[in-house]
Amino acid sequence: MNSTMIVGFLFFIAIIAFTSWYKSKQSKVSTLNGLFLANRSLGFLLVGGGLLFTNINTASIIGENELAYTNNMTVMAWGITSVLAMLLVSEFIMPFYLRLGIATTPDFLTARYGQGMGKIVSLIFLISYIVNLLPSVLYGGAIAFNGLFHFSDAWKMDYWTTIWILVWIMGTIGGLYSILGGLKAITILDILLGAGFFSVGLLLPVFGLKYLGHGSFLRGLHIFLSTHKEHLNSIGSSADAIPFGTLFTGMLLVNLYYWGTEQYIVQQVLASKDLKTSQKGIAVACFGKLISPLLLNIPGLIAVHLFTKMHNTAEVFPRLDSLVSPPFIAGFIAAVVFVAALTTFNAGLNSSSTLFVLNIYKPWLEKRSQVISEKTLVGTAKKFEIIVCLAAMFIAPFIIFVKNGFYTYIQTVNGFFNVPIFTIMFMGFITKKVPAIAAKIGLAFFILCYGLTQLVFDLHIHFLHILAILFVLTCGIMLVIGRLYPMDVPYTIRLNNLVDIKPWKNRHIYTGILLLLMILMFILLSPLVLAK
Repeated sequence: MNSTMIVGFLFFIAIIAFTSWYKSKQSKVSTLNGLFLANRSLGFLLVGGGLLFTNINTASIIGENELAYTNNMTVMAWGITSVLAMLLVSEFIMPFYLRLGIATTPDFLTARYGQGMGKIVSLIFLISYIVNLLPSVLYGGAIAFNGLFHFSDAWKMDYWTTIWILVWIMGTIGGLYSILGGLKAITILDILLGAGFFSVGLLLPVFGLKYLGHGSFLRGLHIFLSTHKEHLNSIGSSADAIPFGTLFTGMLLVNLYYWGTEQYIVQQVLASKDLKTSQKGIAVACFGKLISPLLLNIPGLIAVHLFTKMHNTAEVFPRLDSLVSPPFIAGFIAAVVFVAALTTFNAGLNSSSTLFVLNIYKPWLEKRSQVISEKTLVGTAKKFEIIVCLAAMFIAPFIIFVKNGFYTYIQTVNGFFNVPIFTIMFMGFITKKVPAIAAKIGLAFFILCYGLTQLVFDLHIHFLHILAILFVLTCGIMLVIGRLYPMDVPYTIRLNNLVDIKPWKNRHIYTGILLLLMILMFILLSPLVLAK
């Protein structure tokens, strides 16, 4: 364990902690609006930073670099194609949400299909966060820190015990930060992470290429671009982790769900000052996604040239960092990884309590005609965050036993929750008479069929294609039910906008630029150019 690296880590963590505390100490967390939505006061940089760095976490840093190392650059499609989905959400879905004045995405389902549907989806969200999102973030962080600081060697403990200890340390710190600070403190942490993320995104590839070139950056770059060129290919075949065809089927649906329906993501945008601010923030996040491969994928590609064999490929990123970076800078990179873990973990905790209090607990009290103060509800929300935090910390270490790669596991498990929810949301957007029973049957059909294809029957079809097929089938089933048993009174939108909904005038110009850059990245990393 390098003492200089530890000093660097503690130095930068201290700076981040102090700045975050100073900037957020005046934010009010005594109300639900302050705790969950930062009083709907976030500017576009806070919105963009919140979106980007709630999305980029240790699971993506560890998982995507692992897939770049074991497979190729096809894994970058998860992030790069997000740009198209985010721009569609910015143009069509966010104006709709802000007009409704909702606080959670199940609020729309409650308005569209009834309170029962809103509760069901809220429970599905909570299960997803508890068994998948939060544990995977903690597990990814634990792997990263053990790889960076070699705790298992320094403490003379087995790997399993070390992961348990690191998971509980990170979970405790993240839980305290979320409970005490609320959403405003979390978004401020995202901005601080942004500065560190882009610095690391430049520093680590430079150090890696210099190490590869034995002290010469240009020589390292030449080796990087001229050998193992198959790893530079982003156009996946059927044998790759991400076949190119899936970009136009299940991946598009997953990304639309994630950026337009996922509560802990959407909550960042619902807290914006107005529609124009939210659309600017989404554009900022899109630009961040386009340059994120510098940290999420390039280190994994550099590792291909340095590590011929690895017992645990999930440690690609931390091993590369500790090998090629000067100790103090390696400590800085470790601090960025630590904060990346906290941002998503904190946002997930905050959204969990939002869903529970606003969509389950509060309606239950109202049904029983019980009046409860805002202060008591805030206290309940914080207690619920503690319960969720403890559950996630218990589950996280067991991810060590999954097969087929950490990141593939995350995305496959997400299939049980993401596109099924997006499907009933989508049908709620485009239809007026499809009843609640159609949504319930559609949701059950989708989840059951997807579970059978992943756990019982091997159809030899990529799970993203399966999600697209089930999306079409479920929409058809819901339309048939809607035709046979339509709602007596068609759904009508009730406007309740709490912020200005005037759109950003220049958004189409930036949309065109961002989409062009997205396409050029796929061309650059293809057999036409670098992977030739």
